[in-house]
Amino acid sequence: MFKLGLKLFAAALLAGAAFATPAQAQDANKTFYLLSHGGPSDAFWLDWNAGAEAACKQLAVTCNISFSGGDMAAQKEAFNSAIAAKPAGIGTTSAQPGLWTEEVKAAKAAGIPIVFFNTDDTATGRQAYVGADLRQAGVTWAKFLVDNKLVKQGDTVFLPVEVPGASYQQLETEGIASVFDPLGIKYDVVDAGTDPAGIIAKMSDYMLANNPPAIIALGDSVAAAVRKVFDNAGIKAGSIPVVGWGNSKETAEAVRDGYFNAAAWQFPSAQGFMPVALLNLAASGEPIGYDIQTFSLYDKGSVDPILKLYNK
Repeated sequence: MFKLGLKLFAAALLAGAAFATPAQAQDANKTFYLLSHGGPSDAFWLDWNAGAEAACKQLAVTCNISFSGGDMAAQKEAFNSAIAAKPAGIGTTSAQPGLWTEEVKAAKAAGIPIVFFNTDDTATGRQAYVGADLRQAGVTWAKFLVDNKLVKQGDTVFLPVEVPGASYQQLETEGIASVFDPLGIKYDVVDAGTDPAGIIAKMSDYMLANNPPAIIALGDSVAAAVRKVFDNAGIKAGSIPVVGWGNSKETAEAVRDGYFNAAAWQFPSAQGFMPVALLNLAASGEPIGYDIQTFSLYDKGSVDPILKLYNK
């Protein structure tokens, strides 16, 4: 049904283009730049890329997509190159607060629409955002544990993350703190790194040394490692409550099999499709001063549609 919705949305945009004047038709071949801080082989970004490419094809626009793999200097260079090319629009992630203040200012001065996706920075004055409210994600996870009486005062919850200090970690932890702090529940943000084997080793070491009462996985790589960590440490599935991100087949399977209580889904393909659609509207003169939230919490009872997508 969700894919059908995307097709209908794109069809509506294309239908509008069919009534364009000759002058508008000459301007139909638009070029957009989409700049991600992610890695092109990451499960989430593979799905995101498929959605972005589908939008580019359906809307008959040219898209230059790049991945910096966490290299902020490379993404900054790509952003400035995009501005110099004077495209019809630019979409970008914001892995750190304040990173794109000058670039967004320069793009807006050049009349180039700017849409953020996946990670936001409202202070830049970007025109729209597609993705999850990361602070609210933290609130949602913390409230799930509290509302289901899975944590109590004095507990210290394990918060593994790939990149401590990144905007996603800061915002998610702010949300968690807003729920836990008044209740006297503590939390420990732990650097698990980005290497898959290293993540499993570091998380396993922490689990054995601290025996935490609960886990909130702040990133998809650490979330995907939970099952292996439990198996390596001899921890029974379901004996320690776990919530966090769920944008991978591994985490969806962990939810199905009881290793994860609830996981958050960001609709990766839609998160790729919608920025292109918004930029296309903006480039056609339509105002786009609104955000599109792509976030949903799923559990064992609602994981099947996500597993079906991954198993195609």
